[in-house]
Amino acid sequence: MDLYNALALLLVLAAAFAYLNHRFLKMPPAIGLMVLGLGVSLALVGLAQLGVKPVLDLARVVGSIDFSALVMQVMLGFLLFAGSIHVDTRRLGRLRWSVGTLALLGTPLSVALVGGAMYWLLPLLGLPTPLVYCLLFGALISPTDPVAVLSILTKANIDKDLEIKIVGESLFNDGVGVVLFVVLLEMAQLGPQDVTIGHALAVFAQEAIGGVALGAALGLGAAWLLRSVDNYQVEVLLTLALVAGGTALATNLHTSGPLAMVVAGLLVGHFSRNASMLSEQSQDYVDKFWELVDEVLNALLFVLVGLEALVLPITGRMIGAGVAAIAVVLVARLLAVWLPLVLLRGSGLFTPSQHSVPVLTWGGLRGGLSVALALSLPSSAPRELLVGITYVIVVFSIIGQGLTIGPLVRWLGVARPVQKPITPPNAE
Repeated sequence: MDLYNALALLLVLAAAFAYLNHRFLKMPPAIGLMVLGLGVSLALVGLAQLGVKPVLDLARVVGSIDFSALVMQVMLGFLLFAGSIHVDTRRLGRLRWSVGTLALLGTPLSVALVGGAMYWLLPLLGLPTPLVYCLLFGALISPTDPVAVLSILTKANIDKDLEIKIVGESLFNDGVGVVLFVVLLEMAQLGPQDVTIGHALAVFAQEAIGGVALGAALGLGAAWLLRSVDNYQVEVLLTLALVAGGTALATNLHTSGPLAMVVAGLLVGHFSRNASMLSEQSQDYVDKFWELVDEVLNALLFVLVGLEALVLPITGRMIGAGVAAIAVVLVARLLAVWLPLVLLRGSGLFTPSQHSVPVLTWGGLRGGLSVALALSLPSSAPRELLVGITYVIVVFSIIGQGLTIGPLVRWLGVARPVQKPITPPNAE
């Protein structure tokens, strides 16, 4: 019953916040929902300090939600599939070198830069932390969250190539980041001396290569099934089963579920559009179903991120460390974008477009994925410290960067021209 109450609470609040944001705040939906959730949480924290019983009961319900399990095991697979199925794969193919290099080279580089900087910075703030946990923090905060990026950046009217580049990178680098997180967490639990390079590479290969292979098999299998029927109810059900069953299978095979769902979504989207597998009616229903899933789960996720302030033990010292970490993460993101693009330019494989570096840096939003990874840390880690710092960065990223990415792309001159509706001649 607690689970039902928690989900009912989330749905009611998501609907109420969506209405208030649409009518009054006029913010991008993800940002508005999180701002309202965060504001309500902070107000309730004050009431909870006064011992108001209904508020304490509400905090108990929110605290009963396993945020990490809900995001990582349930919501993330559906959100990634919903996002990737709508990606323009032909344009993504043209940008494959930049997307692949940013995900495969930029993410590990950011992990190392953030981890090293935090290992130096935290003792200065009176919060000394072992290097392996600083690197773990780098792994959970370095990937740009595809959910935040898809829900905010695509509404910023950005140049289409830059949009595909950022969205494509975010879809893949979260898988790379999660794999690095798994490897570093195992190293932290077993001890660096007990984890060999061969063992770490084996875990990485199982998670990353296994996830891509599983996603390819599921995506191609689903595409074949979709080709053989012309019934939109069955086709929607097949895609739904693909995500639910594929995520569960990835967990049991110890491969990366996020990577599997990204690859499966890209393949299903590619073949359903470019091979005319689905009738126009079926394509319309499948697209609208996954758009609806995307919107509903996004609403729930960002409301939940905002409400987490009600139950997270965040202190003033953690907020100070989080503010300092914002600068560290942004500088690391800048270097992790700039260096791969310089290497690509030097190799002649790809010529970055003008203003790619500032847009990719500021558009690298962090969201619920980072909070979920931080909350999954064991009690033997400095969990409360890393969760608090992560939450501060995520709030800044979604609100600060999310609200300013649109003005930034317009100021840099990389926004798409607004298409005005064509009025037929002699229209009354």
